Amino acid sequence: MAGAQALREISPHQLEWWAVDLVNARPAKDRRKGADTGIDGTINFFEDKSGKAKQVIVQVKSGYVGVNHVRDLKGVLEREKAAIGALITLREPTKPMMTEAASAGFYQPKDLPGRYPRLQILTIAELLEGKKILFPEHRVETFAKAERRTKSEQEDLF
Repeated sequence: MAGAQALREISPHQLEWWAVDLVNARPAKDRRKGADTGIDGTINFFEDKSGKAKQVIVQVKSGYVGVNHVRDLKGVLEREKAAIGALITLREPTKPMMTEAASAGFYQPKDLPGRYPRLQILTIAELLEGKKILFPEHRVETFAKAERRTKSEQEDLF
């Protein structure tokens, strides 16, 4: 945590990029500084074999965080039509923040069991302890698998 605090002092943008990498998300702006669209990173996942990806939006806040940041992330989820949002903070979330996050409800995949909180708040400390963003991590085969052949059968191909 001391390293994360020091990184924040040096460069808040570097902290954002580090936190996005910490949750295995793809940086939203390809690591460039620019206008804040409310998205610091994204994670794509598949819930069925349609080949259409769903999205987890990751937002990182290093300074003061309040319930207004949770409301802003809810707005970004609606605007981007994302399935799940994650707010990563250096500070512990307040009770109003947790209440607002809970009011976003749950995301339930069509073809998979389980449900996931639609808006999740995680601290850097929790992530360093191993906590993860909850979303369907279903593996979808996007390519047909080749038929397995023995070496003698393969010689017939040439």
